[in-house]
Amino acid sequence: MFIIVGLGNPSKKFQKTRHNIGFRIIDKFKKENKFSELKLSKKFISLISFGFLNNEKIILLKPQTFMNESGKTVKALTKYYKLKTKNLIVIHDDLDLPLGKIKIIKNKSSAGHKGVESIIRELKTKNFIRIRIGIKQNQKPIQTKDFVLEKFRKEEEEILKKVIETSCQAVKIIILKGIESTMNKFNQ
Repeated sequence: MFIIVGLGNPSKKFQKTRHNIGFRIIDKFKKENKFSELKLSKKFISLISFGFLNNEKIILLKPQTFMNESGKTVKALTKYYKLKTKNLIVIHDDLDLPLGKIKIIKNKSSAGHKGVESIIRELKTKNFIRIRIGIKQNQKPIQTKDFVLEKFRKEEEEILKKVIETSCQAVKIIILKGIESTMNKFNQ
């Protein structure tokens, strides 16, 4: 079993922001693979969908806490399903990568990402897979908080379509072929 978590902030206000790219990838993956509709679980404070990929049970998760409390939801779900963190995939925005780039890592620090920090703190480990989605423009903005809560510009949406598609492919390959194969294919 795998749990795939897309990080973002709840509410329509944040729907198309840079910080919510993880939510968008979960939505696309769910649709492409014909998973169940996302339903609100009060127990896990999340939107959850279930499905299978090559007989492997997959749970898709969109925490409905704010970004910096995502770890509570992830901890509750991994504990409930007795999931090993090596089968946890977290998809999130990354200000250190240029827009259009993805990077797959495992067992690394949060690099200042508040949602990832929350997950590491709650699970007491950083030994899980992350798909980092670049959102940086030419240079790092001075006010990071404001920048990540901005909506993508119209011209950036074309780049995003490709990134979302590539990210969905990466998730599939992680599940079907493992992390090493996926890192070799996508981390260039």
